[in-house]
Amino acid sequence: MGNCLSFPPSSGSNVVSKKSKPLPIETSFKLPSPLPTWPQGEGFGYGTIDLGGLRVCQISSFNKVWATHEGGPDDLGASFFDPWQIPQGFFMLGSYCQPNNRSLYGWVLAGKDEVGGTLKTPLDYTLVWSSESLKIKQDGIGYIWLPTAPDGYTTVGVVVTNSPAKPSLEKIRCVRSDITDQCEVDTWVWGPGKQSDPNGFNVFNLRPSNRGMQTMGVCVGTFVAQNGSANSISVACLKNMHSNLSCMPNLNQIQAIFQAYSPRIYFHPDEEFFSSSISWYFNNGALLYKKGEESNPIPITATGSNLPQGGSNDDSYWLDFPLDENARERIKKGDLQETEVYLHIKPMLGATFTDIVLWMFCPFNGPAKAKVELINIPLGRIGEHVGDWEHLTLRVSNFNGELWSVYFSQHSGGSWLNASELQFESGNKTVGYASWHGHAMYSKPGLVLQGNSGIGIRNDTAKSKMVLDTGARFSVVAAEYLGTKVIEPPWLNYLRKWGPKTTYDIAEEIKQVEKILPGKLKSAFEKFINSLPNEVLGEEGPTGPKLKRNWTGDEV
Repeated sequence: MGNCLSFPPSSGSNVVSKKSKPLPIETSFKLPSPLPTWPQGEGFGYGTIDLGGLRVCQISSFNKVWATHEGGPDDLGASFFDPWQIPQGFFMLGSYCQPNNRSLYGWVLAGKDEVGGTLKTPLDYTLVWSSESLKIKQDGIGYIWLPTAPDGYTTVGVVVTNSPAKPSLEKIRCVRSDITDQCEVDTWVWGPGKQSDPNGFNVFNLRPSNRGMQTMGVCVGTFVAQNGSANSISVACLKNMHSNLSCMPNLNQIQAIFQAYSPRIYFHPDEEFFSSSISWYFNNGALLYKKGEESNPIPITATGSNLPQGGSNDDSYWLDFPLDENARERIKKGDLQETEVYLHIKPMLGATFTDIVLWMFCPFNGPAKAKVELINIPLGRIGEHVGDWEHLTLRVSNFNGELWSVYFSQHSGGSWLNASELQFESGNKTVGYASWHGHAMYSKPGLVLQGNSGIGIRNDTAKSKMVLDTGARFSVVAAEYLGTKVIEPPWLNYLRKWGPKTTYDIAEEIKQVEKILPGKLKSAFEKFINSLPNEVLGEEGPTGPKLKRNWTGDEV
């Protein structure tokens, strides 16, 4: 499914850039290895998906229509494209664009009317914006047009041209309104300045406003062009009207997909506290405590079958290490060789994508280090807590099984990265880095500072010989859409804390750190520490995967 570019002649008299080196977008990205042949199934990897009378396919071959060479991310401009090589019977639903600061890698949906009446030609076009008056480097002049939809139909994309003439009414199709859903702006793609100006012209990617396992909004892959801070968005997303989720992968396909993309996670060379499997953790002495019966903790079975099930996180129960000091020190360190990762498989974006959420458990989260301007200081026991859950999410196209993006979770937040921005090893296996002591996930080695104004907690990552091949030991622990084909382990439905509340004096730890800071930095450091959530400080025992907000919803 390679991208293909052609460059039509430029028009207009504006300046065309003279670049000393090619822009990243002038290279099309492809995964390092060809996609495997997936095991047989119902609708996954079939190439098209029926949304309910409207069949859609994913187009990732493009003709360049117009480009700017200034503004937008990294001040490198953006490029605008028509989808190319649309299969017979399918129609364009909108143009595609992306910033010039990364390789060309994207898609838009094209649609085919299967029952009659799901698609119609627009009545007219409205010129949303023209680059004619801009004094920037650009390939001719660009024009962005909004189709006028007939009654009962909705526009799901705009059209870009390099001519002031209105596009042909046959160029694009509008969609019957009941097969559309509300959308919102996602990432900033371009504007004439180096950052988004709320009062100026901006181009944004779009995504469905409501996203999660139960919502059926479908991303079209196109964009919105806005002049000023518009309250409403002029285009919509699509909606999957089918509830049978037949385009989702079956268990054999899930196994094959994860084997193809299973991340390799590098721990820091100085790491002391590694991951483990849940059974290793329980078998090595983890204990269940009950409020009011603290003197009589209970050993936990290998599967967690004697853990309380369901209920709520009400502080009635929590887990902790064994009482014996030697056993505590041993279990803290985890066991990289015994590590198993746990997969939650869920439909996303109206089941046009599958999210494979990889959960990794570490028995212990080590103490943090801070950077206060030029000074690096250990934070005593601040940041320590028992039981640490971290995750990565692989987003895979249900059209063909291609990996499109990965989410790296970091301290109750995180970031999505396109496949074109990732590191790969051993074919299409993605690479991640777990931060030293904290195990937050990053796509590149180095230092990320959690804070601002030169004060923050250090998140150090680096390559080392300590690497977790997640494809070696994994199990699918949840896939709600598959019903009884996946039996959830008892520990997954333990909805209380995986560690005790803090047993050390946070204020005293802060006081010890402040002793080595110059006077002017003490108050700034204390203000920063007080702004951190309890889970980062180590005051609260963390909860398990099912209580995280991404379990049923989208990532942040």
